[in-house]
Amino acid sequence: MAEPSPPGYLPPRGLPHSPMMFSGLPPRPVYREPHPITAGPVLAGMAATAAWFVLFGSLGGDLGSYAWWTIGAALVAWAVSALLALLGDRGVAVGVAVASGLGLSLAMAFVAYRWTTTLDWPLW
Repeated sequence: MAEPSPPGYLPPRGLPHSPMMFSGLPPRPVYREPHPITAGPVLAGMAATAAWFVLFGSLGGDLGSYAWWTIGAALVAWAVSALLALLGDRGVAVGVAVASGLGLSLAMAFVAYRWTTTLDWPLW
């Protein structure tokens, strides 16, 4: 009795051109992702996270408060991304994670620039 095919398995479309010594072997299986990530959900997640960061970043009145709001927004976005990766759309989770990483990196670059130019740590 043959074993059932694993999820995501697609039978080969045609016989590949192989050397004669391998012609008696069955063709290699082709595996496909059962839930592929496409560009649309990734871009939607990036756009939603960009709006999230703009809303939270606009609450800050100076660099220190902007950085703290951005850190909080990034922590919440990463939690949402983890939840989406487990229970929801993984494409949106990727977009949220990428955009939150970029947003937090930008805020920390501003903090580092202020720190190096004034020798004053702006987050305290």
